[in-house]
Amino acid sequence: MGDGGSPLRLADVVTTLDTALTALRAVDAGFDYRVGGTGAALLQGVRLPAGDIDLLVARREDVDTFSAALSSFPCLHPASWLPESSQYFARYEIDGVKLEISTVERQVDSDGLECAGPGPWKHYVVIMCGSHRVPVVRLELRLATELLRDRPDRYEPLLDHLGAHGFDPDLLRTAMNAHRLPVERRRLVRDRLARFSTEPEPEPELEP
Repeated sequence: MGDGGSPLRLADVVTTLDTALTALRAVDAGFDYRVGGTGAALLQGVRLPAGDIDLLVARREDVDTFSAALSSFPCLHPASWLPESSQYFARYEIDGVKLEISTVERQVDSDGLECAGPGPWKHYVVIMCGSHRVPVVRLELRLATELLRDRPDRYEPLLDHLGAHGFDPDLLRTAMNAHRLPVERRRLVRDRLARFSTEPEPEPELEP
């Protein structure tokens, strides 16, 4: 999922989602979705670089329905199966902003992943975007993704935000375990966030 071009502003994300979801409402389609990626972080008040908006859906037919609703906008990638990432994926452009809709069809047991398994469907917050109440994946899951990718320009703002506004230490630990993050990255998180936790943070260890 690309991050090219100028970084998005919060207003870009809100306006684009409002436009896309209004188009979906116009065709009387209703299904579960989640906003993930850096766009989800912007919506929750984190200032970090964001290049596009990611929408996760559960079924391929949901991607097709969304694609039909967005048919008046430029299609940059028609809905199709991407075997290398186990996604059914489409990309559109709305007023210069890239919007990506996809499934992620990998079977996982943990609920600590941002895009796969039960995690995004279970761990989310609801935020107003224009006239829509939008379910957005929790920041603890996004932080673990950025730590795995070793992108400090993303994980440093996330750490600062969670430290300032609070976080769920159990959920964050679950997310780090799900990604099997190396000890040095777990220690970075522990040192930055331990004073905000409601319980002592143990020395980080990888699960077997």
